[in-house]
Amino acid sequence: MRYLVTGGTGFLGRAVLARLLEREDCEAVYALVRSGSVQKLKRRTRDLDGADRLVPVTGDLTKERLGLDDDAVNDLAGQVDEVLHLGAIYDVTADEQANRSANVDGTRNVVALAAEIGARCFHHVSSVAVAGEHEGVFTEDDFDLGQEFGNPYHATKFAAEKIVREESTIPWRVYRPAIVVGDSRTGEMDKIDGPYYLMGAISALGRLPGFLRVPAPELGATNIVPVDYVADAMVRLVHTTGLDGRAFHLVNPRPQPLSEIYNGLAGPLGAPKLVPVLPPAVGKALTRAAGAAAETGAGGSTRDIALAEFDVPPEVLPHLTFPCVYAAEETVQALDGFTPPEFADYAPALVRYWREHLDPNRARRPRPGPPLLGRRVVITGASSGIGRETAIRVARNGGVPLLVARRQEELDEVRLEIEREGGQAHTYTCDITDAESVDATVKSMLADHAGPDTGIDMLVNNAGRSIRRSVKLELDRFHDFERTMAINYFGAIRLTMALLPHMIERRFGHIVDISSIGVQTGPPRFSAYVASKAALDAWARIVATEVIGDGVTFTTVHMPLVRTDMIAPTKIYDAFPTLSPGEAADMVVRALIDRPKHVGTALGTLGAVSAALTPRIVDVVMHVAYRVFPESRAAREGSDALTPGEDRALQAGPLSRGAQAFARLLPGVHW
Repeated sequence: MRYLVTGGTGFLGRAVLARLLEREDCEAVYALVRSGSVQKLKRRTRDLDGADRLVPVTGDLTKERLGLDDDAVNDLAGQVDEVLHLGAIYDVTADEQANRSANVDGTRNVVALAAEIGARCFHHVSSVAVAGEHEGVFTEDDFDLGQEFGNPYHATKFAAEKIVREESTIPWRVYRPAIVVGDSRTGEMDKIDGPYYLMGAISALGRLPGFLRVPAPELGATNIVPVDYVADAMVRLVHTTGLDGRAFHLVNPRPQPLSEIYNGLAGPLGAPKLVPVLPPAVGKALTRAAGAAAETGAGGSTRDIALAEFDVPPEVLPHLTFPCVYAAEETVQALDGFTPPEFADYAPALVRYWREHLDPNRARRPRPGPPLLGRRVVITGASSGIGRETAIRVARNGGVPLLVARRQEELDEVRLEIEREGGQAHTYTCDITDAESVDATVKSMLADHAGPDTGIDMLVNNAGRSIRRSVKLELDRFHDFERTMAINYFGAIRLTMALLPHMIERRFGHIVDISSIGVQTGPPRFSAYVASKAALDAWARIVATEVIGDGVTFTTVHMPLVRTDMIAPTKIYDAFPTLSPGEAADMVVRALIDRPKHVGTALGTLGAVSAALTPRIVDVVMHVAYRVFPESRAAREGSDALTPGEDRALQAGPLSRGAQAFARLLPGVHW
């Protein structure tokens, strides 16, 4: 037996190819494939039994004679027994032109070529969609009953089957599968389609107790079959004599209520199950009424928002149930009683495969083990201070820190410390104030860590610059503002925006911005520093509303004063109560694990509330703080802008009693 197969790179096509090649009587399978997909076909079939009998034929379904020249057609002439036409667009969301080009024009081209090369029989994979909006029973012998079509896909499948019936000059057979899902044993599926669109929403319901039973109207019935049944049944029928000129329904002989499909998926997804309480006729009436209401006003907006949240195309909704019943008695008889398994028996395999390969939100799911197990976390400013301690703690919680700073030697020291503890880390030297440096670093990170089931999960924008200097000393130092904005604001958003496309594609990402308690309290002498942090806070607050639907979230950490190298030049801080870098890192790790909107202190929250409720009083209090705390020597740098009193305070050394009182009463604020 020798075959010509179209659509061999498709999901059903690959399954049919495998079954043809493993037959003992198979001499050759000629597979029509576009020139750009030859290697794809070889990759997908190289492990099949009999793969050496597969012969790629380069052509194009949409072109006359399939784009084959005379020599190629002559090579096939007299060499093909059966033509199996599976090439088509199987997508209810595709537009009319795409459907017509592949499904109608393509079928006409294959029918003509099959006759030209002298094939014995033309086997056409149609669809139960040819029944359109017909209500009642639709038998294998039924075809044109005057039915209407509500979708270009359905209409073109009808037109394609009509071409086979009316234009084929050689014997033909037609196969009409129902909705085809993954393999009943492995769950393998190539794309989100049909009931797979429901899995995201049902999975979200898995947060509710699975033992719950929810009363619901029965909304109608569908018909679903696994791909292995369709391929097995079709190949059996291809090789059964005496069946020419007939159509076969490759369906479940029993219509499947939608509640049965939902419950089959809800079990392995851990979601509550449905208990139908109203007959299908009532359920359908309610569905039509709800659909009409949803088409206008707020109802339509609510529906569209809900569908978008779970990535369900609106075109799918009208096709969740079928208006008719597909009779299959003659098909079952021709198959000697061979029927598909019950959906509930193989739904767990479908769910398992979907979870591992198709769930667009699979990167978000919590993993067993340590809370950050396998998470790749980019940490800027990782060579010292808060960044260094955060990296060590991320590794201890199972994560893989990607250490970013300008100094390679210090990064290596942090990496070695993590590795000595049994962890894993990677280093990347980068100046986040330089666009080319950031682009090169992100490109390198993605090359190292972006795989089918891996990627960069989180980012900690920790690198920063602080300047403690009153505005009187900054009147001729505009570069103070430029320097703080360059790293605290522009650097942070430059790196965030470089990683956002990757996170959006994976539908998961979490960004932790290390801000300052100063944004909440507004301490004097920090106008340059706090303004840059406030800008980052505002940017993240707005962007978070845009990308939360893509699974990307933000946490802002309003960090109190921490004893790091950054505050060392300001000697008055030697007398201040501060957090250690380790304590600060604990706040950051909590932001990574729990992913709250905000992490901070009670004092910072009090400062923000006070500024909103009593702004004048806060101004007065902060002015008093401005008077009692001196400028630092590093800030003065020989400035003539100080008054004699301020200059004396600068030289005085120990803090005044008033300054000490502020430091004790409001610990953690950058005074």
